[in-house]
Amino acid sequence: MTASVAWADVEVGTELPSLTVTLERVDLVRYAGASGDFNPIHWNQRFAQAVGLPDVIAHGMLTMATAGRVVTDWVGDPGAVLEYGVRFTRPVVVPDDAGAVVEITGSVAEKREDGTVRVDLVARFDGATVLGKAQAVVRLA
Repeated sequence: MTASVAWADVEVGTELPSLTVTLERVDLVRYAGASGDFNPIHWNQRFAQAVGLPDVIAHGMLTMATAGRVVTDWVGDPGAVLEYGVRFTRPVVVPDDAGAVVEITGSVAEKREDGTVRVDLVARFDGATVLGKAQAVVRLA
């Protein structure tokens, strides 16, 4: 599979389609099973609050993966992503009733002569940025 976005068709500032995802407790349970991360801060409200959190929080790597979907959905080929990294700045609190709405946007921040671009991502929850320096390097067609 190759990237469906052509390098010649993008410029610095090109915006990627945004993504809004509601993370629910069931998503945390599924992620725990897939990742093996059963830390009780991700599923036990009493425990999370006992250690100073407001409620259960999403796994940082789940938040990171969710944000990465903006890039993979845009480029059409997950294999085109050469690098991806973030810094975790705030937790995503997942209440039991309605879940947590995470809004992700992205834009091309750098266009390189080698056929790659750097995409900067912004992930917000409850009005605050939850990932810092979220960047992906993608090889385009």
